[in-house]
Amino acid sequence: MAIKFAIIKERKNPPDRRVVFSPEKLKEASQAYNANFKVETSDIRVFNDDEYRKFGFDVTDNISDCDVMLGVKEVPKEALIANKSYFFFSHTIKKQPYNRELLRTILDKNITLYDHETIVKSNNARLIGFGFYAGLVGAYNGFRALGLRDKLFTLPKVESLYDLDAVKAELDKIKLPNIKIVLSGTGKVAKGAKVILDHLKIKQVSDALYLTSNFSEPVYCMIDVMDYAKRKDGKVGNAKAFYNDPTGYESNFMPYAKCSDFFIAGHFYGNDAPYLFTREDAKHPDFNINLVADISCDVDGPVASTLRASTIAEPFYGYDPKSESEVAFDAKHCITVMAVDNLPCELPKDASEGFGELFLEHVMPAFYNNDKDGVLERAKITENGELTERFKYLQDFVDGKVH
Repeated sequence: MAIKFAIIKERKNPPDRRVVFSPEKLKEASQAYNANFKVETSDIRVFNDDEYRKFGFDVTDNISDCDVMLGVKEVPKEALIANKSYFFFSHTIKKQPYNRELLRTILDKNITLYDHETIVKSNNARLIGFGFYAGLVGAYNGFRALGLRDKLFTLPKVESLYDLDAVKAELDKIKLPNIKIVLSGTGKVAKGAKVILDHLKIKQVSDALYLTSNFSEPVYCMIDVMDYAKRKDGKVGNAKAFYNDPTGYESNFMPYAKCSDFFIAGHFYGNDAPYLFTREDAKHPDFNINLVADISCDVDGPVASTLRASTIAEPFYGYDPKSESEVAFDAKHCITVMAVDNLPCELPKDASEGFGELFLEHVMPAFYNNDKDGVLERAKITENGELTERFKYLQDFVDGKVH
């Protein structure tokens, strides 16, 4: 029997305008697989209902006859339809307490849940996500904070701009001071941030040069885990070994902190890994960073100045290293912090188009080739009212034994 798919309305608050497929990409998906798609009517989506109708899709209030529901953010418990398959970011796989009831409801309603975050290759590398767009918006927001704080220039909010081209056009209007920028990470987030740095024609330099030289122009340096972490015993480190077990490592970030003005945090932080900089580090007289765009946004974690996630409405705050407390983002001697945790929401058009491209490439084939690469099998968190084998570790969380 042919599978019926539905693009569902986003119901989470604050509203999220992203969608799994743009109208154009949805047309491509339906033609490639002769697939049946319905679109649930929505007044907040970045693409309006008529844009989907124009491509011949049935836009309706009733999607109860569909089998597979495609969404972006968590679906409120009361909106979940029993005995269906759902795709969305469930924010449950790290035992997030605020979504325990959601996972329980999914099990109670016999829903098969696939999480976009668990759509991975056999080596567990993520196949789809919005990280690249988080990197783009996060880096831009960092420069926006710099302009506002130092009264150098005024950049508009990304959410007020139509797309990435409009974002780049705004960047073309600004002139940067001679600042040194350190960007951590090598994944999609860091690659997104790099697009902004390169568009601004900021010169990329090697870490050896970066750590030892002064420059008469803005420069940036990209650092990976073996640059900002080192083995405690002084032996040569290994990235693979670090990811398997980071407990024998300590931070080596201080050399960068001493000579950087602006830190863009685009790294992935694993459990038990050393912090990049601690509250004590930030008190050090040589600690020079005064602006942090923490795209990774691990609260009270590896980047000591990230006291809380900020919002698209109020993206910046200040961190006073002496008192270890929050102050105004432009207060004297503070570290200005941008730590918005839903950055891609600010660029919904580009983010949705990019996401749909990845979903079409990596996920849609699995429905029609008997999941020969195991993509759906690995991504499946619940089935038949139970956790799948791969996610059995969540059982104590579901049972309420983990707080």
